Amino acid sequence: MEQTTSRSNKKKVAVVGGGLVGALNACFFAKRGFDVEVFETREDIRRANIVKGRSINLALSHRGRQALKHVGMEEKIVSQGIPMHARMIHSRNGKQSPIPYGKKGQYILSVDRANLNKQLLTAAETYPNTKLNFDYKLQDWSAETGLMTFVRSDGLEEQIKADLIVGCDGAFSAIRKQFLRRSRFNYSQTYIPHGYMELTMPPINGEFAMKPNYLHIWPRNTFMMIALPNLLLEHLMSEKNKTLPLVPCDTLKRDYFRLPAQAMVSVKCTPYHIGDKCVLMGDAAHAVVPFYGQGMNAGFEDCIVFEEVMEQFNEDFSAVLPEYTRVRVPDDHAIADLAMYNYVEMRAHVNSKWFLFRKCVDNLLHFLMPKTIIPLYTMVTFTRTRYHECVERWQWQNKVINHGLLVSATGLVLGGSYLLIKNPPDINKLIIPAEKMWNRLMALRTP
Repeated sequence: MEQTTSRSNKKKVAVVGGGLVGALNACFFAKRGFDVEVFETREDIRRANIVKGRSINLALSHRGRQALKHVGMEEKIVSQGIPMHARMIHSRNGKQSPIPYGKKGQYILSVDRANLNKQLLTAAETYPNTKLNFDYKLQDWSAETGLMTFVRSDGLEEQIKADLIVGCDGAFSAIRKQFLRRSRFNYSQTYIPHGYMELTMPPINGEFAMKPNYLHIWPRNTFMMIALPNLLLEHLMSEKNKTLPLVPCDTLKRDYFRLPAQAMVSVKCTPYHIGDKCVLMGDAAHAVVPFYGQGMNAGFEDCIVFEEVMEQFNEDFSAVLPEYTRVRVPDDHAIADLAMYNYVEMRAHVNSKWFLFRKCVDNLLHFLMPKTIIPLYTMVTFTRTRYHECVERWQWQNKVINHGLLVSATGLVLGGSYLLIKNPPDINKLIIPAEKMWNRLMALRTP
């Protein structure tokens, strides 16, 4: 058994998980001068022939961009993304109706998951105080000593000791298992009844098969399909889906029957830390279903929030970790709930005329009173307003707007009734003689 010692006198941070949040976290800690090691169970995806895991494109928005900006990666990643300005709703009759995400000029970006992960790993590796370790599977770790035991690809065990362990190892976190053994740790997970499948919509004559600057949605109440530029994400219920003309039948059959539908889980837990030795971030702390496009953005924002708390408490982990839990848990639970809400909105509410009417009302009021009324999606996607504050403000705005609409409707009814009573119309002019009405009805029946 080998034991690795720290390469410097600076505090050592071990980031368990080399995915998106883990790689970005390595950049954040390395930038502050910590001695950083990243441990990833998988092989180095930059050298792999096939990248295992999900290939769904991700929606990058303001929170994620701010985190990338902090480590000098924003411009590079944004230049490789595809702007999406609106949802494009595909109705059953083939009609396409855009629903803008925000004001003119506001958009989210479709980015390739694997490419983003590769670039973040490469960025982390540029820091001289960072080491990346692949094919390292965590076997056990101690919250008291910070000692971790890994099994390497050659079968040998290796022990690593760190001042801080950062669990970024996903929804089924091995780090979090240690939390579950301790008292006063609250944990819940919820699987939604739907699964998801990925289908490929190939280009036509070298061009996108559909307009690329939209998130395309086929809402069917009990199931839906979502397409981002380059990829199609399909959520199926018990109903059979019609073959899209844009997806070749052979391709559809191959992709549909190749793998079973994958599960989607939402995870909540608290606290996010144990003492001053370990903290959870990203999906390890708050896995969310993908319907608000905030999973990655929330994970990236974890890095910023932790950075801000470290700045506030001068890198004293005994104070930083409890404060991070106190600040971050309400927000992560809020976005988990919002993602569940959007799960219904995207497959059902977007078909509702009332929903579309309310969208128009919200946008109009936001235009007239931009600081007073702010649509929920705008707050979540285009600002860094804390998630739980977004929810509270949204609920308050809904009450005010609904009350205003009720008062307005009541006023119109009462006003109209008063005018009718004050100035009654000539009934004789309103009544069409029975014989003329009969003749019109007969004319309608005539082929």
